[in-house]
Amino acid sequence: MGRIVVGYDGSAYAQAALLWARDEAARTGVPVEVLHADEWPATAPPMVPLPLLRPDRTVTDVIAEALENAVATVRKTHPTVDVTSRSVRGHAATALIDRSRDAHMIVLGGHGHSIVAGLLGSVISAVSAHAHCPVVVVRGIPVPGAPVVAGADGSALTTPVLRFAAVQAAARDVPLWVIRAAAEQETPGASLAAVRERFPGLTVQIEETLEHPAAALARASAAAQLLVVGSRGHGPVAGLLLGSVSQHVVRHAACTVAIVHRDPPAP
Repeated sequence: MGRIVVGYDGSAYAQAALLWARDEAARTGVPVEVLHADEWPATAPPMVPLPLLRPDRTVTDVIAEALENAVATVRKTHPTVDVTSRSVRGHAATALIDRSRDAHMIVLGGHGHSIVAGLLGSVISAVSAHAHCPVVVVRGIPVPGAPVVAGADGSALTTPVLRFAAVQAAARDVPLWVIRAAAEQETPGASLAAVRERFPGLTVQIEETLEHPAAALARASAAAQLLVVGSRGHGPVAGLLLGSVSQHVVRHAACTVAIVHRDPPAP
């Protein structure tokens, strides 16, 4: 069983990601790892002596304190959650993608800060596109009772997307809302049947849409607490799992987004 790995930079957005991961761990029993990637000296200006810019001991102490506080926050509110921390040297995207190889999922804040403007946005794009496990990008405030929305296009990723979404919906005791492009010739019928068999009490709604997939999912996100899509896809027309669509909703969805690359390990 892998860990729920939280990309942590101390920002308010990283705190939101940590709280989402904490709640997920409490529901599933999966341990949490708070991961900080120390990108120095990759972001240092050229031709400036590094020791003058970074008093290494001080920065190391600040990072350690931030991670200790993050772990303490989880243990204070959810003492049964197994939570640890780790700091590694290197680019955040590289560290998270590497860690995703044996993680249960990666959880990131929807925004953040960095020495380099826009760096975290590129980290989210890279990790959501190339991780080896599901990636959750936390944003918005979930409305109690709001549904979990899943995009389905009949591709090979439809099954893991619907399975992930159904598990999340069942855990929250909310409906699952499946959106599929009406022009798709393949249907997610077998995948939906498997979901209904595993979760007989789960309410499943299916919406066929003629909208562009990205627009349909962004619209649905305004009324959802979680939006689940695949990282890639294929089909007779542009599908709901194509990389461009998933990247669009990661940037523009009003709620938390989960990007599924394959079946996650069972908790």
